Amino acid sequence: MVDDTSRKIAAAKDNWEKNTLAPHQAKHPDRRKEFVTTSSKPVKVLYTPADLPDFDYMKNLGFPSEYPYTRGVQPSMYRGKLWTMRQFAGMGNAEETNKRFKFLLAHGQTGLSVAFHLPTIFARDSDHPVSYGEVGKLGVAIDTLKDMEILFDGIPLDQVTTSMTINAPASILLAMYMVAAEKQGVSSDKIGGTIQNDLLKEYQAQKSWILAPTPSLRITGDIMEYSTNNIPRWNTISISGYHIREAGSTAVQELAFTLLNGMEYVRVGIKHGLDVDTFAPRLSFFFNAHNDIFEEVAKYRAARRIWAREMKETFGAKKERSLWMRFHTQTAGCSLTAQQPMVNVVRTAYQALAAVLGGTQSLHTNSMDEALCLPTEDAVRVALRTQQVLAHESGAANTIDPLAGSYYVETLTNEMEEGAYNYFEKVEALGGVVEAIEKGFFQREIADASYRYQKEIDSGARKIVGVNDFVLEDEQITIPVLKIDAEVERSQIERTQKIRKTRDNKKVDEILDGLRKASEGEDNVMPHIVKAVREYATIGEIFQVWRDLWGEWDEPKIF
Repeated sequence: MVDDTSRKIAAAKDNWEKNTLAPHQAKHPDRRKEFVTTSSKPVKVLYTPADLPDFDYMKNLGFPSEYPYTRGVQPSMYRGKLWTMRQFAGMGNAEETNKRFKFLLAHGQTGLSVAFHLPTIFARDSDHPVSYGEVGKLGVAIDTLKDMEILFDGIPLDQVTTSMTINAPASILLAMYMVAAEKQGVSSDKIGGTIQNDLLKEYQAQKSWILAPTPSLRITGDIMEYSTNNIPRWNTISISGYHIREAGSTAVQELAFTLLNGMEYVRVGIKHGLDVDTFAPRLSFFFNAHNDIFEEVAKYRAARRIWAREMKETFGAKKERSLWMRFHTQTAGCSLTAQQPMVNVVRTAYQALAAVLGGTQSLHTNSMDEALCLPTEDAVRVALRTQQVLAHESGAANTIDPLAGSYYVETLTNEMEEGAYNYFEKVEALGGVVEAIEKGFFQREIADASYRYQKEIDSGARKIVGVNDFVLEDEQITIPVLKIDAEVERSQIERTQKIRKTRDNKKVDEILDGLRKASEGEDNVMPHIVKAVREYATIGEIFQVWRDLWGEWDEPKIF
């Protein structure tokens, strides 16, 4: 019956194309030869039920909060609770960022998200020679527990959730946050939030790895084990497709590589002796929201469906929450332009709409000036107001999965799923995720996609408003640009060096020696890191134990 109906519709469509569309196009040609998504996938002129011949409502869609979760993980979604509005922030020193956090909370933000400066990301102290000139420039400087205490001064850590975008030294920053909360009188079982802690995507895309994959995954496993037992409300990994997309991947590559990484982390947890249902509910995801609304919505829907199936059928998870894909979304920083920066407000609004239509649990909207500088207060307020208008005025949050049943969206969702599984097979043939990283597979795939996209812009085949079309001649940037004062670096170095002089250095050395022995053996490293943090060991001193033990990793060269 379904096949017969599909054949009739397909025949009717062929007739329409021949007798109605073709004569019209002869007089009024299409605007361009081919229409494609942001990922350069061709888009048909029209989608019908014939594009979904085997569509099964219960198998492919179901209902919200029920397997396979295509339509969302909560029964009422935004009708019950809006997504968390979580603006990414970090600038200068801890004092300045603390002020920005309080500013955002006062203007309606419901979660905090910390951006760290480059020295912290690479586990270097602010007074290390390679840090000079970078202190506080791209995020907040955090060297010791003292900085973390100042960062959250006056912010009750049992009442907000915090996301920290940190990877190689994630264990150290998590320990600092936990101890800072304890000093507020908040026990570790009361704090909630996320550390990114996604090293696999660092090798694939973002490039802020330090150690080789094997020791990095060992530390990741230790974090998962320690957090499961001691910080039960904490999301131990934010498996991030965002940076894969920012590096130039297509939507299906972002989807596939992120899911592959997530499944690899599940294997790491199991190898650490954890039952999958004890840690899987605390895994979260982080996706990009790019320009093509329908492609992005399809990506999120396919992600939930695939993850639920793999957790159930491949890993044997039994708890419902283990099957849930909960994810944060950030609008596409790589889409922002330095030219006509106010147009970025429009881009960000459409990208945010895609994230909400796709059912995100948490959202960051980029500020209009981020192609030029760290966001000013005015710019970040507009970015936050974008979410608030979307939530309270647009109607997008009134019903669950409003694009479900669209022939186009359902076809895109199926194509996303098929494309992801094609990548799963390729990576399995290479020996797995780590082996594929070591062979440069992911890196090459992303580089090729990025090159193709840039060629489309350079040739004019892809229009970017203000860049290669609708250009303003002799444009002058008129928006304010935030600059970090050089005094930040001087005062930060002074504080770090003062702490080294006033702490119990003998005790610090003993603890770091204990960390070294644990790292050489099989003991969990987290208790030793927590002890080191309590004694105000610096991030650079703690991580140097691993640099000395395992060295730094060089990625394969690809041509």
